[in-house]
Amino acid sequence: MSIYALKGRFQDLLRPAVHGLYRMGITANTVTVAAAVVSLLVAAAVWCCAPNQPLLYLALPLWMLLRMALNAVDGMLAREFGQQSRLGAYLNELCDVIADAALYLSLLSVPGVRPEALWLLAWAAALSEYAGVLGLMVGASRRYDGPMGKSDRAFVIGVLGLLLAFGWAGATVVSAVAALAALLCGVTVVRRVRQGLKEAAAISQR
Repeated sequence: MSIYALKGRFQDLLRPAVHGLYRMGITANTVTVAAAVVSLLVAAAVWCCAPNQPLLYLALPLWMLLRMALNAVDGMLAREFGQQSRLGAYLNELCDVIADAALYLSLLSVPGVRPEALWLLAWAAALSEYAGVLGLMVGASRRYDGPMGKSDRAFVIGVLGLLLAFGWAGATVVSAVAALAALLCGVTVVRRVRQGLKEAAAISQR
């Protein structure tokens, strides 16, 4: 199970806005890069300022929700309006991994947090996305299997930001959740590899 399964319904809600962006001349690559830049700015603000102004941790759930929308928007612009490109494929994957890592590591600002847990999450998340992309190299599709895909991780970090903003969680909770999410990223890697190989084998037998 993964929040990614809800993507189709989410896209239906966003479609009118996507049409509006297209009419304004906004391209998929522009949305991709802009989302990455804002992610870095949000991460920097949380890392440097949130310990003294805890309500800034609310930037994480708010931005995570908007960023999920932008991730859907750039894909819809690319697919539905003929904006797919090789550069776009690179930007989509690289920007997401960089932005994700920055947002996760912004929680290093939590006093007493175990940095190794957050670094492990950042590396495990990147590895899970790499495993998803490798599906294309074996003749399968780009894999988005859970249980800890990009949308699921965004939800987890958003919830942590909400809890931190109101003082309902601290370093122990953040460290434990990050470690558990990293473990589930490992499970995700295994599932993506297995499903990719299974799909590739099925395609080769047709």
